[in-house]
Amino acid sequence: MHEHETLLEARGLKKHFPVRSGSFGRTKGILRAVDGIDLAIRRGETLGLVGESGCGKTTLGRTLLRLVEPSAGSIHFQGRDITHLAGDALRRLRRQMQMIFQDPYSSLNPRMKIGPIIEEGMLVHSLGGRRERKQRVAELLEVVGLRPDAAGKYPHQFSGGQRQRVGIARALALLPKLIIADEPVSALDVSIQAQILNLMMELQASFGLTYLLISHDLLVVEHVSDRVCVMYLGKIVEIAPSASLYTSPLHPYTQALLAAAPVADPRRKAPSGSSVRGDVPSPIAPPPGCSFFPRCPHRTEECTRMAPSLRELSPGHLAACHLCGESS
Repeated sequence: MHEHETLLEARGLKKHFPVRSGSFGRTKGILRAVDGIDLAIRRGETLGLVGESGCGKTTLGRTLLRLVEPSAGSIHFQGRDITHLAGDALRRLRRQMQMIFQDPYSSLNPRMKIGPIIEEGMLVHSLGGRRERKQRVAELLEVVGLRPDAAGKYPHQFSGGQRQRVGIARALALLPKLIIADEPVSALDVSIQAQILNLMMELQASFGLTYLLISHDLLVVEHVSDRVCVMYLGKIVEIAPSASLYTSPLHPYTQALLAAAPVADPRRKAPSGSSVRGDVPSPIAPPPGCSFFPRCPHRTEECTRMAPSLRELSPGHLAACHLCGESS
């Protein structure tokens, strides 16, 4: 495996939604869910994507998978431009890019048994005969820690953690190269979250997977991510190796998120930084300049006028902030 080989890359990616009102559906504004993102996911890594609710994380994940059509920019997978793929070419691409959804209760069809749920993708892509598919389902169930006889049961017969294991088995069925996991443990009990995250890491080593792990919880991604990307109001404000981001956050927003995160270990000092003030501004009418300036305790006049660019301030550590100097 090439350590720094790029598997998926987004360039200038945007996803804007028209906001309509009135009986005639006139457009009264544009919601900038993803607003000009450059992002590279390296083969074999786990890239954590964090930010508050409403910052555009889920929309970015769905746009990268082409579940949502981008408004502008490009997406490249294994060096190939997939931005405008359609029909059979897009369906073939789906084999290599899969998703684990947030809610294991609503993401599984309650009228289907577990076996057909996992097998469905193989049927769509005409993979193997009936006996081979059944055997593959049994193997996948064992891989994710469930008994093979689970194939004959319905989703309601399982706990939330077990259902998420089914969701993981379904994502693995087509042997994908990339899995985008959208808040995969947020709907689960805390006692189960670590089990699912550990399972995902074991499967990554076994199957050579690449993950984009989306979460609002910085503590969830800390121990499983190689790099962490912080998103705010449709833009990326900081990217860094996990250890660097948690020990030396540069952007005031990242510092505030870490300061607000609970620290379970009494021997561990809470990160310094002011808590975030106020609410996230509307993505329909984002503020001029730096989108974080209305909530930033360190803002200057420059922050209100000019949007900062994402700059590399130390090896592999990028931040979009006027106050972060070259020597940071």
